[in-house]
Amino acid sequence: MASLFTLSLSSSPSPFLSSSKTLKTLSKKSTFHLKTRPLCVISLNSSPPQEVQTFWQWLCDQGVVSAKSPIRPATVPEGLGLVAQRDIGRNEVVLEIPKKFWINPDTVAASDIGNLCSGLKPWISVALFLIREKKKEDSPWRVYLDILPESTDSTVFWSEEELVELQGTQLLSTTLGVKEYVQNEFRKVEEEILLPHKQLFPYPITSDDFLWAFGILRSRAFSRSWPKSCFGPSRRLGNTFSSYLKLLGRVPDCGSRKSSACSFVCFASKINFLQIWIIHQINHSASITTEDFAYEIKGAGLFSRDLLFSLRAPVSVKAGEQVLIQYDLNKSNAELALDYGFIESNSDRNAYTLTLEISESDPFFGDKLDIAESNGLGETAYFDIVLGQPLPPTMVQYLRLVALGGTDAFILESIFRNTVWGHLDLPVSRDNEELICRVVRDACKSALSGYRTTIEEDGKLMEGGNLDPRLRIAVGIRVGEKRVLQQIDGIFKERELELDELEYYQERRLKDLGLVGEQGDIIFWEPK
Repeated sequence: MASLFTLSLSSSPSPFLSSSKTLKTLSKKSTFHLKTRPLCVISLNSSPPQEVQTFWQWLCDQGVVSAKSPIRPATVPEGLGLVAQRDIGRNEVVLEIPKKFWINPDTVAASDIGNLCSGLKPWISVALFLIREKKKEDSPWRVYLDILPESTDSTVFWSEEELVELQGTQLLSTTLGVKEYVQNEFRKVEEEILLPHKQLFPYPITSDDFLWAFGILRSRAFSRSWPKSCFGPSRRLGNTFSSYLKLLGRVPDCGSRKSSACSFVCFASKINFLQIWIIHQINHSASITTEDFAYEIKGAGLFSRDLLFSLRAPVSVKAGEQVLIQYDLNKSNAELALDYGFIESNSDRNAYTLTLEISESDPFFGDKLDIAESNGLGETAYFDIVLGQPLPPTMVQYLRLVALGGTDAFILESIFRNTVWGHLDLPVSRDNEELICRVVRDACKSALSGYRTTIEEDGKLMEGGNLDPRLRIAVGIRVGEKRVLQQIDGIFKERELELDELEYYQERRLKDLGLVGEQGDIIFWEPK
């Protein structure tokens, strides 16, 4: 009898799982969207809004920038951006911000609410600081707070009407999980911090304020130490395809391209992140394929203990062009949409996460878990499939392992423990191979049936143009996920067609023992 195993198609990392939610129609919110556009020359007369000019003048007064600075803020196709005032060379420093102008957990610790926030997750303490300062008319950070948008096109700010366009996507699961997580954190903060200390928080603070601060930090914080894949809770899904398969949520890790096993807790626990004035206005370019020289934290000088945040131009820039950087080469389109509110057209930004789990009810659970852990995996494994790229190297091995059962279970014996992973690199038996093909294909078909549109319908929408920025994101995410699902289904469909031609463990073993003839017939030795 085949052993039970669990497979899931789920989204980006996170342990914050939520139940299904009914989306109601709400009015759309105003947006501030950073979209990817080709380089273009900006008129030197394209003055930014008055609030930004006031902020830049304040920076001049503080000695951070001057008329000779190589960049200045300007109105650009994306909204606001930083434009070169002269030709800038690759890796040239364009802006340096002293530590006293950073907003980070140290800033909070030195403030009036420092003692209250000392035991909080760092992002929560900074969020409370931003909200409190925003509500204070006499805040010393007023010139900075006045240029922050009320929302971005990140999916955490979408209305329920807009989220309907993400029906069936992993990004919807992720977004709902994020919003539930933020809501739960707010309830705890309200009970433990805000209500008992009204003298320090005399202004009403709502869950919407808290979500705003979360979204601003998520889209505008810089960090050198955060794993790049530490973002993006997903929610638990409940569909059961067969006795072998059900959909699960994902609890990822910090190591792989999109997220392999580090949860959203990374955002909540790491302290080395910064909110940098003005630098958050620098926009993203898909054409920049290096992150190496965008920014660094360095000492202010040989005899100074101060630190500087140093921003460099990753590519050469002509006067009048925008200075752009690469936000993160390793993020999928779903992660870009969640964090920043845009997506790219590059096919390798489209990814889908396959989640596999060894069921605790499996009679060989202990043996399978031991084998998985011996090879760097665990009870649950997450595999990010990227459009146009091969399956992750160990995914099929893990599939074969969790599907092992019946007459194939002999390979789980301790005598094979040191060689079993190598055996799983090749087909074990026809039953085993057929089972993994059927389960994966069923999962893909079920996931594809969950979208509200077909690829053809989405294609017509994109061809029509003039889409609202958020609808454009939703359609792009839907199309990307469907194409990856079709790719996965196609791989295992082709494997199904080859089942009769594959060589399985028993045949390979007989060949090794010299018991198979030239024509493939089994040689029987008879005693003399």
